[in-house]
Amino acid sequence: MNRFEILDNLVENGNGYLRTSQVLEQGISKPTLAEYVRKRNMERVAQGVYLAADAWLDELYLLSISNSRIVFSHETALFLHGLMEREPKFTSVTVKAGYNASHLRQKGIRVYQVKPDVVDLGVREVQTNFGNTVRAYDKERTICDILRYKDSMDVQIFRYAIKEYMADGQKNLNHLMAYAKRFQIESAMRTYTEVML
Repeated sequence: MNRFEILDNLVENGNGYLRTSQVLEQGISKPTLAEYVRKRNMERVAQGVYLAADAWLDELYLLSISNSRIVFSHETALFLHGLMEREPKFTSVTVKAGYNASHLRQKGIRVYQVKPDVVDLGVREVQTNFGNTVRAYDKERTICDILRYKDSMDVQIFRYAIKEYMADGQKNLNHLMAYAKRFQIESAMRTYTEVML
């Protein structure tokens, strides 16, 4: 297999995306990558990230590979889990407290910062609408997060998410209540679950 075939393989397995770091791991030089990008008419969509001409741009995936420490949360996680009727107006992410997220805020992204001991609580790999894998909180953690920030949310989005979650055959109420206890919102969560069940 020659170098271009190796790169073709990476692009195919990457759903149209090619990252410089992957190329270097294969022992292929940056000049070869530059030639490949030019000959294949690829677009540079972020630093070290290229997109094939026939692939769709996936904003969430691009954001996740450019910022490996983020976790999609709140309305964005609701959307990824099918607990929201329409695509959210803002992308919401959670990062560890102390993380410099000014570059994300400048892009209009809502950034939530949490203590290091809970930043990875409930993280799962989920698929975007384009079939790419990103990190997001599971449904139970997301329901806890929206309850914690209920006052700053659209009430219709909140109600729809709770209703859809409670109707979900895959819901895990034990996880939900364990997370609620961890975030000290157990009584509020119990009130909502009792009303909806």
